[in-house]
Amino acid sequence: MPNNPPAPRAKRERTVFRKLDGILLFDKPQGLSSNQALQRVRHLFRADKGGHTGSLDPLATGLLPVCFGEATKIAGGLLGARKAYETVARLGITTDTEDAEGQLLRERPVPALSIATIDAALRQLTGMISQRPPIYSALKRGGEPMYAKARRGEVIEMEPRQIEVHAFDLLNAADLLDDDEPLLRLHVECGSGTYVRSLVRDLGELLGCGAHVAELRRLWVDPFREPRMWTLQGLEELLAQAGERVLEACLLPIEAGMASWPSVQVTQAQALRLSHGQPLHGPYRPAGQVVMLDEHGRCLGLGEVDAEGGLRPTRLFRWASATGMLVEKSGS
Repeated sequence: MPNNPPAPRAKRERTVFRKLDGILLFDKPQGLSSNQALQRVRHLFRADKGGHTGSLDPLATGLLPVCFGEATKIAGGLLGARKAYETVARLGITTDTEDAEGQLLRERPVPALSIATIDAALRQLTGMISQRPPIYSALKRGGEPMYAKARRGEVIEMEPRQIEVHAFDLLNAADLLDDDEPLLRLHVECGSGTYVRSLVRDLGELLGCGAHVAELRRLWVDPFREPRMWTLQGLEELLAQAGERVLEACLLPIEAGMASWPSVQVTQAQALRLSHGQPLHGPYRPAGQVVMLDEHGRCLGLGEVDAEGGLRPTRLFRWASATGMLVEKSGS
């Protein structure tokens, strides 16, 4: 019998990207890295430019703000925002990654623990504290992530650094009654640069038995304290059922990401000067980085107010540039 040639594979349709601005409050699923999650939603929205604000480990779920287009210019400000998590600590076992995805390093018996003992240990890890980040992290040394060095078996010394933990509270210790898998459910509120994995690691050492993160979910990131999050499945279904226009309604305007930042308002003539990169004489307040708004409250970009009250533009949005203003004016 003659061999029939295999049927040609159907060509995958190539995504045609477009300019799209806004912020998506994405509910990252477990199993995806933050970058994988970003690329999935970027292709779904066909956004030509995207970035996320603050990595979540593949094990973690929850809020991952994704910035599209011009919103990527404020991503750095969101990175340093206060964040809240709910985590489950598994006592008695330490791993090399400090979470459930790592290799077992040591197993120890869990001593009899009281609520008072646990609360005392949590208080020691609250406030301004010194923390040694995990070796399996996205922190870079010599331009390379630490996790890449760790996977090659390199010996890595992590320098402790100052972090701020606003709250580290016990939510549930009933699982301690289960001798097979003693668990603590915890609430964490912290500032930039904090690793919840390392907090749990240090808590385990204070309790004398070691611990690692079994579950981790990010609840909110300032200024999104009560976020309406969108799952990947929900977005895919919305696109299939209602189309791209309705999908775009899931995006927040860029201004939503800067709601708590100090702002200054300028006139149309002043906005034109800023669009040419020219500073304005004040006095403007407060000193430091500010959001620059036009007469209608639309954000023009970021600026810097100096000690004398002068305002200079540092990062303008596309529509605030001299060319962009002319385009908008001609189209009105």
